[in-house]
Amino acid sequence: MRHNAHVKAVVYTRYGSPDVLSYTDVETPTPGDNEVLVRVRAVSLNLSDWETLRGKPVYSRFGGPFRPRHHILGSDIAGRVEATGPGATRFPPGTDVYADILSQFGGFAEYVCVPENVLERMPDGLTYAEAAALPQAGAIAWQGIREKGQLKPGERVLINGAGGGSGTYAIQLAKLDGAEVTGVDNGEKLEYMTSVGADHVIDYTRDDFTRNGQAYDLILDLAGHRPVRRYVGSLRPGAGTCTSAGPCGRCCSCSSWDGGSGRATASGSGCSRCGSESTTWRRSSSSAGPGRSARSSTAATRSARCRRHCATSARVTPRARSSSPSTSSLPGGRSR
Repeated sequence: MRHNAHVKAVVYTRYGSPDVLSYTDVETPTPGDNEVLVRVRAVSLNLSDWETLRGKPVYSRFGGPFRPRHHILGSDIAGRVEATGPGATRFPPGTDVYADILSQFGGFAEYVCVPENVLERMPDGLTYAEAAALPQAGAIAWQGIREKGQLKPGERVLINGAGGGSGTYAIQLAKLDGAEVTGVDNGEKLEYMTSVGADHVIDYTRDDFTRNGQAYDLILDLAGHRPVRRYVGSLRPGAGTCTSAGPCGRCCSCSSWDGGSGRATASGSGCSRCGSESTTWRRSSSSAGPGRSARSSTAATRSARCRRHCATSARVTPRARSSSPSTSSLPGGRSR
């Protein structure tokens, strides 16, 4: 199939505000041996795009301390395979696919070359916009509620930052698991959180959920503005916290409060992108009883398996926050 020598893309060559972006022609990429050329039909906007555009916080400059290493942003894409490299055999031309390409970016363009092993086939019934909204937000929610949080029917979960992308999925996954869900976000999102299933909602600008006397079996923190130790008063004995808010949001780690030793201990594991530590705290709880164990306390980066699980949770409604490559704009907010 013949392609034009040049395609349109949103490009930047220095850190700054959206004013540094330009809509211009770039050379049509050619897939390497194990790569696939994807015609981008939708791309979602994430906090990672906003931070890498601005170069703030400092970890967003890893790989390009003075000027951006990648000149085309956009990491969560959905589109159609147009061509393949000689060694790429999983997705023939014409296949609808989606992917998280944060390691290379490039989604704010008409075409992008993607390593075959990061792509997944789009589930039937999803639009391109819905599929592009899944990879980062959906996988974080899946890890927090299912894979790491291990939420059980009848348990109470509080989701901090529940009105954002990951929170939208987390609320619905928790309800599918039979949990009682409390969503925390700003006042403008209260109605929205209720509409996707939250049983209770809290406006964090008016109420501090760590001081309202309520206790939960799991706190999923998608904002990360407090140290996990602040949550101890809001956790039931043997309960845990799960956070995706390492400095670059790439890791989802769990911390649990246990009975046993009578002292707080910590263990850490590094984030795969920025190297920052995710710390697990354990604290004595006399009412927990001997031998009551905590939930999983390992840190993990997102995986293709997470993306597949998120996409096939049939009753979870994707929050389509994507746009065509020709009309992309970057948000100033910080919802995940």
